Amino acid sequence: MMEKPSLPSNWASTKFTEVLDIQGGTQPPKSQFIDAPKEGYIRLLQIRDFGKKPVPTYIPDTLKLKKCEETDVLIGRYGASLGRICTGMEGAYNVALAKVLAPANIESDFLRRYLESEVFQAPLRLLSRSAQNGFNKGDLDGFDFLLPPAAEQKVIADKLDTLLAQVEKTKIRLKNTSQILKRFRQAVLAEAISGELTKIWRKSNRSGKWVSGTLGEFIEKPKYGTSAKSQKEGLIPVLRMGNLQDGKLDWSDLAYSSDLEEIEKYRLEPGDILFNRTNSPELVGKTSIYRGEKEAIYAGYLIKIKCSDKLNPEFLNYHLNSPSAKDYCKAVKSDGVSQSNINAKKLSAYPISCPPIEEQAEIVQRVKQLFSNADIIEKQVKEARARVEHLTQSVLSKAFRGELTEQWRKENPDLISGDNSAKALLERIQAEQTTNTPAKRTRQKKAVPE
Repeated sequence: MMEKPSLPSNWASTKFTEVLDIQGGTQPPKSQFIDAPKEGYIRLLQIRDFGKKPVPTYIPDTLKLKKCEETDVLIGRYGASLGRICTGMEGAYNVALAKVLAPANIESDFLRRYLESEVFQAPLRLLSRSAQNGFNKGDLDGFDFLLPPAAEQKVIADKLDTLLAQVEKTKIRLKNTSQILKRFRQAVLAEAISGELTKIWRKSNRSGKWVSGTLGEFIEKPKYGTSAKSQKEGLIPVLRMGNLQDGKLDWSDLAYSSDLEEIEKYRLEPGDILFNRTNSPELVGKTSIYRGEKEAIYAGYLIKIKCSDKLNPEFLNYHLNSPSAKDYCKAVKSDGVSQSNINAKKLSAYPISCPPIEEQAEIVQRVKQLFSNADIIEKQVKEARARVEHLTQSVLSKAFRGELTEQWRKENPDLISGDNSAKALLERIQAEQTTNTPAKRTRQKKAVPE
């Protein structure tokens, strides 16, 4: 169990099921499901309904159902959704969800944030029951529940709404920065292959004219890779389409070959360009350069391109990753059921304009420098995103240690003492539960319906 946090003196600590109740959902037969609203039917809420693209399901309201309102708090009970907090929808909810029943004098927004915090989530992850079976209310008997005074609950909820909204805005800005860097790299490549990037350099260095033609005029005959089945282990890696990422080779998730004849036939040399000839419509045409990082051969869904002495391989790699190359691939690809293809003939017909070899080297140097600057920024953005991802739980932890409301408590002693204290609030909750629903105390030991 997570170490119990040190509490402000005016807070009360009790057990989860002494204050809250858990009610599992029901699972109507699928034969009763329909996918459009109809009179006499009600929405069936499932974990997937709280995702980005919910798929509505409706069931007869005459069935025995457990229902919730938009303000109710639901908890995911199974697998990867264990502990997921869902709110904002009304209907009937299924067995993958459980509703938290709280007294009226516990602020609903405070409760939702509390359940999202590590104070609740950490011990929930440690439950010994299997992820498939989920949890039942008996599993929560030993969980602590930290209870501030009623007025402070509202202040905590309001502060968290403000702070966590700022965290979400920061996440969006960082995500947008990553997209800006992506567009920046594409703009650099567009400038590079059009000649704009070296326009001033070309004049001062009296560089020669650019020569236009098709790719086939500047390379050796393109070659397809091996069709032999690769292995999990072997002498050297077999590079596949998944290893081509953003113009570079990703050396993770490798397959291998030990066939000496295949290795000799398909061995790569530094400067070879690999072109992904078969993939999804969005990814076909991916291109990366082999720089001799380690010995390797290449698979059949790739085409190897070897440049003539008139074409710098690094320049070609940038060219084939540029916006114009992507447009060309989109225009010439042949589409199948789920995959697209660009054969060697179409690849060789790619229109290309090449500057003298000296200017190609200058372009490569400038693009590398600009990309290096972008990589530094991107690394900083990734580090910032990682920190921000932890910020939500950091803010929640501060809230449920009483740190966010420390000054407020000093300024409002009357709202946290006497009849307004957490101790008095807890006594009222316990008295109401004993007086109004004695049967409820028995139901707490009953398992959530499977």
